[in-house]
Amino acid sequence: MSAILHLITLLINYFIAPFGGTGALANQQIIMANLKLKGKDLLKLGFPNNQSINVALEVMKRNYATKNLAYVKSVLEDILKNPAQYEGHLTFGQIAEALLSSTKTEKRQLNSLRAPYHIFGEDITEEAKTQLYTALKLPISVGGALMPDAHSGYGLPIGGVLAVENAVIPYGVGLDIGCRMCLSILDIPVSYLSGARDKYEKALAEHTKFGMYETHKSHVEHEIFDRDTFSLIPILKRLKDKAIKQMGTSGSGNHFVEFGEVELLEDDPQIGLPKGKYLGILSHSGSRGFGAEIAQYYVRVAAEQCPLPKEAQQFAWLDLSTHLGLEYWTAMNLAGDYASACHDDIHRRLIRAVGGRLRARIENHHNFAWKEFHNGKEVVVHRKGATPAGEGVLGIIPASMTDAGYIVRGKGNAESFSSASHGAGRAFSRNESRNRFTSSDIKKALKAKDITLIGGNAEEAPMAYKNIETVMQSQRDLVEVIGRFQPRIVRMDK
Repeated sequence: MSAILHLITLLINYFIAPFGGTGALANQQIIMANLKLKGKDLLKLGFPNNQSINVALEVMKRNYATKNLAYVKSVLEDILKNPAQYEGHLTFGQIAEALLSSTKTEKRQLNSLRAPYHIFGEDITEEAKTQLYTALKLPISVGGALMPDAHSGYGLPIGGVLAVENAVIPYGVGLDIGCRMCLSILDIPVSYLSGARDKYEKALAEHTKFGMYETHKSHVEHEIFDRDTFSLIPILKRLKDKAIKQMGTSGSGNHFVEFGEVELLEDDPQIGLPKGKYLGILSHSGSRGFGAEIAQYYVRVAAEQCPLPKEAQQFAWLDLSTHLGLEYWTAMNLAGDYASACHDDIHRRLIRAVGGRLRARIENHHNFAWKEFHNGKEVVVHRKGATPAGEGVLGIIPASMTDAGYIVRGKGNAESFSSASHGAGRAFSRNESRNRFTSSDIKKALKAKDITLIGGNAEEAPMAYKNIETVMQSQRDLVEVIGRFQPRIVRMDK
């Protein structure tokens, strides 16, 4: 009997026995509040006296704490007999891996030479360059790039691109997994933003939520919450309620929701709209607390699994051939889909509030990892604050709360690993901005461009960002400009 069929049999026995069934577990009717499983129990089953016992104890106690002890032992016994058949299983794969491998965790060493790289733009700090240079010395690194908006971050710099072999770096993706841009183009005349300004200001004030504690009174029933992925990985199961509560909300910092003017420079069959001006909604946010906690958890896991020299500790990776690598990859993709679902809910609420119909939508992640083919082989491309810019791929590159951002089409430049900037990039850090700019400075800049701001602070002052025109000039070989988005009414966290 295969491992899967055997497991099904065990499950049937487990559920039938407590109700008087005749299965093998009929006499084990007590469901234990706290699983009394010990290492000696596993030794008796035949487990080797090594790390596999600790792994099995941890996995079963976090997933089967309330299950019948005899049932748990039966599952473990089957994994022990058939570990190869459980490889890749989201719950039991880690146990199988430990049984199949006795490799000790040893500190990885960096290469003496950097993998190939390319830097786009000139106004990039040495700190950001140093962070990329360190990443390029990882034994898994294939190549990398810095976008013209690059500045230092945690681990990989913001605006950093890193391609690696068969691995994923949680800090290379970043804490805000799936942070993205989303633009909705509506069939409402753009003149309404002036003629009915109060209506649009009210819609943003009432139907958008920002920060850690603001949530909507009514929660959307989205298909994403029906996915069995939530039940297969313990941390996702624990975070599901938080994800439901924060659906359709935005983060703090530079996250925003805006009404503004969309201008398409030419008739565009790909977008499906003729040249002209349109009213648009543009949002910038990620996977909220859901993604942040996933990231923090797997950053710790990676550090334990992949010890590195001090200067490279934040680049700890998870091998995609391992259970933990598969687990993070699955969780990361769910967080990315959740971020997209949040934007969809934000735009749905606003469109319902102001009326009109959706005519086109353009969106893209800029904190994520993708499996892609470059130079004839599959690699994992990390873009941390970088926009995917494969040939023909649409994306959005915003500027500041006062300056127009750009709608772009990627050129698939090989030197950038088909990437572009994710914005104008910071000229001053958040701390510097608080010390340099006042609310009066921001009001003057907003008045000069006829822009209404709801929320916001000195950290996100327009002057805190690089000149978007300079940034776009530095990436002429990466993207083609096909349109603009000029903010008119901006909503941010306080």
